Amino acid sequence: MSPYDTRPSGRTPFEEELINAMNDFARSSDAPAFDTAGMVQRTRRRRTTLVAGFAAALILAGGGTALASISGSGASQAPAKPAAADDDSRATLLLGGVTKDPIPVDLSGLDLATAKGQFDKARLKLGTVTKTAGPGCKTATVVELTPHSPKIVVAGDTVNVRLCAG
Repeated sequence: MSPYDTRPSGRTPFEEELINAMNDFARSSDAPAFDTAGMVQRTRRRRTTLVAGFAAALILAGGGTALASISGSGASQAPAKPAAADDDSRATLLLGGVTKDPIPVDLSGLDLATAKGQFDKARLKLGTVTKTAGPGCKTATVVELTPHSPKIVVAGDTVNVRLCAG
């Protein structure tokens, strides 16, 4: 009989030795222990710290906004007019469709090439360009747009430009 012949159990000596070694290992090794209560406590502590940090950041941001709106002499002030509502709004566009509120774009004093660049960015079409004489304006700069604020323009609209003749 060779050492690798099967025994009455149907296993070779190597197989029996391997099974015995695995059984010894299974009986002797301890199962890993997890501190689940400690893990849960650490997770809750981290989560609480994170939420408190975000809350503090939001409070500081909100507090800064509140302080900025109360600046001045301490008395309540009337809300500031938007830039487009000024008397000098004939060269200001109110660009709509970009954000919730229209965006005022003041082109007064710009040359025609710069104004065209602003129109391209806003996807507006340049209409007629005319020149007009006016006191105190720089030659070849924008003095009036049609339509101008308070009318709102959106992408694709045509805007006429009036330049200063000098």
